Amino acid sequence: MYYIIEVANTHGGDRTYLDALIQDFESFEGDFGIKFQAFSPDTIALNDFEWYHVYENLYFNPTEWSEIICSASKTKDIWLDIFDSYGIEIFEKNQFKIKGIKFQSSVLENQEVFQLLTKIDLTEKIIILNIAAQPETAIETIIKKVNQQLKPKKIMLEIGFQSYPTLLSDCGLNKIETLKNKFQLEIVFADHTEGTLSDAITLPLVAAMKGASAIEKHVMLRDRETKYDYFSSISSDQFKELVEKISAYSALENMEFINDREIEYLHKSQMKPLLNKVKNVGDLIDTENDFKYRRTGQEGITLNEAIELQKKFQVLSNKKASDDSIKKEDFRPARIASIIACRLKSSRLKEKALLQIGDLPSVSFCISHAMKFKNVQKTILATSTLEQDYALKDYIFSNDVIFFQGDPEDVITRYLKVCDQEKIDVIVRITADMPFVDPTICDFLLRAHFEKGSDYTTAKKAAIGTNLEIINVSALRKIKSYFQSADYSEYMTWYFQNNPEFFNLQFVDLPSELVRDYRLTLDYDEDLQLFNMIDHYFITKGQDSYTLMDVFQYLDAHPEVASINKNCQLKYKTDQALIDLLNEKTKMK
Repeated sequence: MYYIIEVANTHGGDRTYLDALIQDFESFEGDFGIKFQAFSPDTIALNDFEWYHVYENLYFNPTEWSEIICSASKTKDIWLDIFDSYGIEIFEKNQFKIKGIKFQSSVLENQEVFQLLTKIDLTEKIIILNIAAQPETAIETIIKKVNQQLKPKKIMLEIGFQSYPTLLSDCGLNKIETLKNKFQLEIVFADHTEGTLSDAITLPLVAAMKGASAIEKHVMLRDRETKYDYFSSISSDQFKELVEKISAYSALENMEFINDREIEYLHKSQMKPLLNKVKNVGDLIDTENDFKYRRTGQEGITLNEAIELQKKFQVLSNKKASDDSIKKEDFRPARIASIIACRLKSSRLKEKALLQIGDLPSVSFCISHAMKFKNVQKTILATSTLEQDYALKDYIFSNDVIFFQGDPEDVITRYLKVCDQEKIDVIVRITADMPFVDPTICDFLLRAHFEKGSDYTTAKKAAIGTNLEIINVSALRKIKSYFQSADYSEYMTWYFQNNPEFFNLQFVDLPSELVRDYRLTLDYDEDLQLFNMIDHYFITKGQDSYTLMDVFQYLDAHPEVASINKNCQLKYKTDQALIDLLNEKTKMK
């Protein structure tokens, strides 16, 4: 059995008391560790938190912590509770004397702490994860996250939480067998029952009999008073009472996995996600980078709740300031639209939008596929105010499609005006020369966009003419704030991909079955010939409707057809003069 002597805050910020406590436990050598809590009031909480001024009293500076750790390490393994960036500073400075670190349950969602720890080599360290009030599914996610991001030598799971009073039913004894069987990890039993009761001795013994590998116990000096954490603390002579309580604790194995007091404890003590920047109406939250974590009196949802809301295609309904928490009522369903940009000015293939693919003009063919997108409320054909483009109104395919005319050259201005008119939050950008846009790709990219909280999402690889771009309207507004006239926004992609420091960009891998090297965009006669061969094949089979996967399977089986347009090139990928111009004109400086 391994024992962790939990000093916690019994020292009350008194260095003399702490030195005496370390000396009092010097005789415990071998399988014994001693654990300290190093934190700074300003990085563990905001000053509106009820315990903020207590945290100020408990603070030791880095020099003092180095002296404390050096002294205790002469006879004990050293452990640190990690709450904040200051604790990480102390850990990093003294890491060669420290056996491992522990996260309380209320710190497990703290991305700020995790990101700082990824910069430290933890491959020889043990990490203890307290999982009070965490359901099994969340524990599995937490273990995976710690292994992937921090790569420790070993993970141990700890049960137990401190409350005043901590009742017998709070001990978590019933969790040991479940956790061991499910996760195959060693268990630390942290007992916080009242130190004057015999339960405080018996419970650790029962935990050990049930398979716990380590016992964590609060300690204090007998000969002087302490202001904090004395409630759960004990002395060594109480161990003689262990055997007497074994039978009384057997019934505890059937307690519910999480009780209401655990949930209340976590709610009160959890470090809440607070915004680290201003967020506007219609924005998404980048849950990895837009939050900092503090204890605060503000009410708000957790990190996981924010992620789940965005997975349901929701955006912010209120402007939020830095240091604000997020509430459920700050979200609303996103208004998502597919916007198909189209003009009749094409020079290489004249009026290509009106050329027939089977029975439909190519623009109508494109719209017919875009209207199959899931979770997209509106489909918009956005053209210019020039008289020649008004003719496109006759090719919208369905009365449900919105026909909009806007700026002839500044496509971003055109998009923003129709988005204001229709109150759109997120767009799926399409150009009318993409007849085979696919609902499966759209759904995949939309989900990735909302889950990550991106400004801009697209696929890394896709058949030419099948990739889509998911764009927040708020991001388009940011571009317009830099460019009074976005004259090159026909090439809208450049305004995002050329400015990664201004936008949260996401480039995702599509499932392999949705990726090919085929060319499915309309710009040459060869493209039109290919598309009509595809359509004729399916119509001949009596298949009026067909998917992108159907097209891929046909081209896979008929390489001679797929090669018809293989030598056609994309100007914006091969014309270096154009590429240089776009790189210059679209850069936000």
